Amino acid sequence: MGLVPCPLPCRTDSTESESNSSYHLHSDPSTSSISSQPSLPSVPSLSRQVLQQTQTTQLNCRATLKSGSAYVCSLVLAGKFLYTGSSEGEIRSWSCRDISSNTASKPLATTNSTVKSLVIVGDKIFSAHQDHKIRVWKVNTTNEQKFKCKCIATLPTLKDRFPRLFFPNSYVQLRRHKKLTWVHHADAISALAVSKDESLLYSASWDRTFKIWRTSDFKCLESVSNAHEDAINAIVVSNDGFVYTGSADKRIKVWKKLIGEKHHTLVESLEKHKSAVNALAFSSDGSVLYSGACDRSILVWERDNGGGGGMVVVGALRGHTKAILCLAVAGNLVCSGSADCSVRIWRRGVGDDRSYSCLGVLEGHRRPVKCLTAAVDFDGDDRSDCVNSFVVYSGSLDCNIKVWQIQVPLVNSI
Repeated sequence: MGLVPCPLPCRTDSTESESNSSYHLHSDPSTSSISSQPSLPSVPSLSRQVLQQTQTTQLNCRATLKSGSAYVCSLVLAGKFLYTGSSEGEIRSWSCRDISSNTASKPLATTNSTVKSLVIVGDKIFSAHQDHKIRVWKVNTTNEQKFKCKCIATLPTLKDRFPRLFFPNSYVQLRRHKKLTWVHHADAISALAVSKDESLLYSASWDRTFKIWRTSDFKCLESVSNAHEDAINAIVVSNDGFVYTGSADKRIKVWKKLIGEKHHTLVESLEKHKSAVNALAFSSDGSVLYSGACDRSILVWERDNGGGGGMVVVGALRGHTKAILCLAVAGNLVCSGSADCSVRIWRRGVGDDRSYSCLGVLEGHRRPVKCLTAAVDFDGDDRSDCVNSFVVYSGSLDCNIKVWQIQVPLVNSI
């Protein structure tokens, strides 16, 4: 276990031979036959074909974190630490301050089930697993040399399960001869999300349900059954309390607990994708929703202020040649990871400018990119008043985590 510095930085020189380095950047959209065909012809493209920032935008692979023989399923940033979840059920932590000199990372916690998703609430880590459970870990970060992590709960808790064992109306029918209480997930938990005030945890599952938990005492407050016709792959929560779920049934559904109601109600169904929806993310200001799917497109959704307040698709970001598997947002950058083993960096326009520029394609992973997280890099060594610096972490089925530094010139400095 450890970290290997990338031998070469990413480059914007399109003439560099792929054989010279496995870490390189294409500044132009792919010219392969598959990507030259629009994946959703009815949706206009928002990405510019001519990239104006390629001469000044700097993209570098700072390091590669080795996670052994387990592929990386989930990533989350919290303060000065990066937390990772693996297919072997391990949760690890990496110090972001010395990410280029870290030599190893011991498992912070070990389970017997794949870690599908991670979220951080205060000093607690919530991990979603393939075995249908959510585990809660209390982390002590006061001493980086003696990092401590303890499992304090498994959801649903015994306190939640026991009273419902004796009431028939607490059970839901799974199959002909199998029932479970409604607080249980019956399949892998694919995604987690937290409300703005961090008081509520949302879990989505391949069992086609999503559940709401109270983070203070881990009580299951609600379960929305048959939310979709197929597995739910993604869930996000807006600042105003709307819940968005993305599913293998090609739909994104919008849910809201209306005033005076006890349960979440379906308020809208977004049906532009032509294949399974794998990823959802909000813009930094919460005004734009991004969705990625197996149709190779990232759809951009905005609220229709003149037509009842529903979500409308305003365009698509195209360039990936295979399914979109993950999305991350930092500032005005949108990052997309794909089964084509690449990460694309998109820059959102300013003000009324709804266009997007693809600043580059980060290549170096040998297998599909499964998860992403990104943040503004306030501690970058090369920061200046004319440049915005970002750090992007990508996790892949090749068992590696790559650390990318993105330096983008300010719009008014170009």
